[in-house]
Amino acid sequence: MPPHPKRKLSKGRRDRRRAHDALSVKNLVLCSNCGSMRLPHAVCPNCGHYQGREIIEIKKEKKSK
Repeated sequence: MPPHPKRKLSKGRRDRRRAHDALSVKNLVLCSNCGSMRLPHAVCPNCGHYQGREIIEIKKEKKSK
């Protein structure tokens, strides 16, 4: 049989262990070309621009009925 804890961990000790488990908010900036939110120092996934230049070509999909 595996070993079991002899005493219950207190809520404070449990919560101190979990203090570093929180998710952090991503830092988003506005794209200077299209105005959508993107990660800093990265190509905009919406328009493909970075520092005022088009880095990747984004194809626009047409809606068909």
